[in-house]
Amino acid sequence: MPKMKIKKNDTVIIISGDEKGKTGVVKQALPKESKVIVEGVNMVKRHKKPVQGQGGGIITKEAAIHVSNVALVKDGKPTKVGYKTVDGKKVRVARKTGDVID
Repeated sequence: MPKMKIKKNDTVIIISGDEKGKTGVVKQALPKESKVIVEGVNMVKRHKKPVQGQGGGIITKEAAIHVSNVALVKDGKPTKVGYKTVDGKKVRVARKTGDVID
């Protein structure tokens, strides 16, 4: 399973594609597919059949985006993520500023 540097509840900016420039919070990280689902970005419509007890209709929801198309936002600017050992613990670090993210 590939290691992803973006985690749930991180604020990210879209750096390529139709949604370029939009920011949002990661709702879900999918490390097996190397994708993330960002709140309010990459919206798609899905047609749902009625099931007993609830009606059908057209539902709008977020689709997954490849992790290479998003960048972590630190102090309002996109940054790469690195790792450092602090007090014997591995932590994520913003490459631009050197600040600890976790």
